[in-house]
Amino acid sequence: METTTEKNIATFTHLSALTQYFIPFGNYIFPILIWSSKKDKSEFVDHNGKQVLNFQLSLLLYSLILIIIAVPIFLITLLKNIPFSAIINDNDVIINNFDFENSIGLITVGIIAVLIFFALKVAEFFLIIYASIKTSNGEKYKYPITIPFLK
Repeated sequence: METTTEKNIATFTHLSALTQYFIPFGNYIFPILIWSSKKDKSEFVDHNGKQVLNFQLSLLLYSLILIIIAVPIFLITLLKNIPFSAIINDNDVIINNFDFENSIGLITVGIIAVLIFFALKVAEFFLIIYASIKTSNGEKYKYPITIPFLK
């Protein structure tokens, strides 16, 4: 049976991932600090700390993959529609001359990658809240779609 202190520390470890909205890389820094300081004292805190970090690292990997897909697609599509002479001669680029018809498949893949990225960010927010609630009740929570980097 977990003590109230262990539940609170584990809950705060989950909630500390939300610091990413205020502090860059806070979703990694604060869970690591809390987890590493208390992992030897409580198996419950150790489990939840690993879950938070695995989830955040998994989302980082998924986000990088989606960026690697979306950014080149949009750059290729955009650069394919800008004449090279306009870039060299510093002419104005007129949007009316863009022909996206030949690249509609690529653009669709890029848009889908961006939408999946935003869906992951929304899901991340709600999953962190849900995990915090489960942990505060003394349950061991395992995030979905998580790669177990730390075992």
